[in-house]
Amino acid sequence: MKPAPFDYVRPASLAEACEILAGDDDARVIAGGQTLVPMLAMRLARPARLIDILRLPELTGIREEKDAIVVGATTRQAQAERDPVIRASVPMLARVLPWVGHPPTRNRGTVGGSIANGDPSAEIPLVAVTLGAEIMLASKDGSTSMSAEEFFIGPMVTSIEQGQCVRAIRFPVWSHQRIGTGFFEVSSRRSDFAFVSAAAQIGLDEEGRCLDIALGLGGVADRPLRLDMSSLVGTSLDDALATDAIDAACADIEAMSDLHASATYRRRVAGVLCLRALQQARDNAAARPAKGVR
Repeated sequence: MKPAPFDYVRPASLAEACEILAGDDDARVIAGGQTLVPMLAMRLARPARLIDILRLPELTGIREEKDAIVVGATTRQAQAERDPVIRASVPMLARVLPWVGHPPTRNRGTVGGSIANGDPSAEIPLVAVTLGAEIMLASKDGSTSMSAEEFFIGPMVTSIEQGQCVRAIRFPVWSHQRIGTGFFEVSSRRSDFAFVSAAAQIGLDEEGRCLDIALGLGGVADRPLRLDMSSLVGTSLDDALATDAIDAACADIEAMSDLHASATYRRRVAGVLCLRALQQARDNAAARPAKGVR
């Protein structure tokens, strides 16, 4: 099939793009187009106007701020995957990005596009929620931001209002010296959307006790979830304690059921992958030398 007819606009600035968005209910933003273009081809999406923001300089690049790394919305996923700043300061994102789609789609797909699409099975939104990232938005009235947890409200549904677009994602940087990450997912094929995924990041002290911990679950509910693992802070993260904490955190999750996997399957696999992700993150952190040790 071919897309329904639409007007194509390439604004000269972010302010102009937001102005067009605010005045047209049927306008859609396009950058990498890895989700929108197939939907256009199948006529599942029929915007009257496409606003191409890919070349806007305000929306690209990776920069360091105090206690955070800011990734521009139109930054290519492949660029973020290779970036040394991301590898050093947002290790969970670096670990997860190779699982996003395939190399050709990562070469075109953007970090902000994955966030704006809001798929509950997608890996980049999972990292944003797990780490407590901030979604930075632009509109004709100026800039605003909200937490990733507030941003995602349902399957492919976000808190973006008419006239707004994602400007950047601000990922917090952990200051602990011994940081480890873990990630596991189950899908029908490598790089397909996950039925269940789990991402973990752990900071350890010199004695191997947990200083900080973040654990997220994707593909199970209608949005990515950050699980409460605060009971494990100060412990050595042994498997029995971790299993109890995971079971308690997952007890009230309302799992989805669809043609790919039942709710029962998702709940069962969620516990297994969460434990594996925590174990991998713990062991990865423990392998790093403690302060003063070379």
